[in-house]
Amino acid sequence: MSGWPDGFGRRILTSVDSTLSEAARLAPDISGPTWILAHEQTAARGRRGRAWQMPKGNFAATLLLPLSGAPADAALRSFVASLALRDAFVAVTGLEDAFALKWPNDVLLRGRKVAGILLESVGRDAHRLDLAIGIGVNLAAAPTPDQVEEGAVRPVALRGATGADIAPEDFLEVLALSYARYEEQFLTYGFASIRTAWMSHAARLGEVIIARTARDEWQGTFREVDETGQLVLETSQGRVAIPAADVYF
Repeated sequence: MSGWPDGFGRRILTSVDSTLSEAARLAPDISGPTWILAHEQTAARGRRGRAWQMPKGNFAATLLLPLSGAPADAALRSFVASLALRDAFVAVTGLEDAFALKWPNDVLLRGRKVAGILLESVGRDAHRLDLAIGIGVNLAAAPTPDQVEEGAVRPVALRGATGADIAPEDFLEVLALSYARYEEQFLTYGFASIRTAWMSHAARLGEVIIARTARDEWQGTFREVDETGQLVLETSQGRVAIPAADVYF
């Protein structure tokens, strides 16, 4: 796999506060999908404003994706990005069965977190928005245990776990090609085919998990992701569809 996908731009930065923040700054002047990669981030962030640790040699990039259509469709790009990441990992390691997808936005390597995804919207008007898909990958090193939230899935580095040694810019090329294919699939066939593919690689499907928000907590068997991307659990009170939460195993 080599090359760069048609129609996608690319910007490589030595250092930036956050590629997500840079995407927001660039949005007014960008007309097509553009990848922004930084070799260093000084103020990276994860879900719910948590700090994102980025040791040297790791991957940090954001895809700025101008969109039209419903915001709900934009949110489904997390599944597109998850599948693209998984394919990129398989391409660089040759390990087809080592990677699984954790709802809503993580990729696991043999049960440990190797990558995370964060979506942010940058509004333009009622008919168009810019979606920023932030992606962080532990290519070279993983955060230490004290840098990880209590109860969260333990992190792992791709190099240490698989022996795959790939530079961030080279990984971007593989990921961008993979993402372009899944984006075309989403635009052509809708979410149904993406959902089917995502479910085939879902972590802990059919097992008991915990989904937690700032206000509520559910424990139940992970049954599926529904047609709108919600997590569906079978709990003692019946089926529950959860639009957003942190998941714990």
